[in-house]
Amino acid sequence: MTPTRTQPRILSRGDTIGFTLFLIGGVAIAVSAVVQTIIDLASVLPNRDITLLAPFVATEAQAPLGPGGSPVAVQLDSASVTVASLQPASLAALVISHVLFAVAMVTVVALLLVLCFGILRGRIFSRAHTVLVTTAGLVALAGMYLVPFFHNMSVNGALARVSDGTYDRAVVGTVDVFTIFAVAFVVALAGTVFAVGDRLQRDTEGLV
Repeated sequence: MTPTRTQPRILSRGDTIGFTLFLIGGVAIAVSAVVQTIIDLASVLPNRDITLLAPFVATEAQAPLGPGGSPVAVQLDSASVTVASLQPASLAALVISHVLFAVAMVTVVALLLVLCFGILRGRIFSRAHTVLVTTAGLVALAGMYLVPFFHNMSVNGALARVSDGTYDRAVVGTVDVFTIFAVAFVVALAGTVFAVGDRLQRDTEGLV
């Protein structure tokens, strides 16, 4: 009688528990992102008394930091700005930024959850997993750029409304380019690892 070959165990019990916790955490993150977006949209869509965190570039302000609370010139990096209402274009940009945040978070989490389910089924490297990792990274990069981009558009509209169009320093350079490049490097590395792992696994299976 030919002995039966057992499939080697790829994931340990600890690995399985870790991936299961990752799945639970991913669902919690996606739900939190959707709930937060709904709350933000509910406060924004009436278009009344909208408060935005506005980043500033090369802007000086006076703060009561001197003796007896006397004003001192400071460099303003960010401040909350409240406007009675936004122009339609600025309001649309703000809504888009909130919606994009939720879409990006849910999409990335969903792709990574599908990846986890695939790994839990016993196959780590495959072409499908490479596509999932790469797509999740690209969606995350797009969200990191587009969400602040549209938010900055709404901030520019708020500043124009507050200053009656006299504030001429548009907010355009507040996207964290260094972080985006760092994430892009990690995404490229992860995609390469999965692609190489898939090729080595297929080569190994071909020798069996």
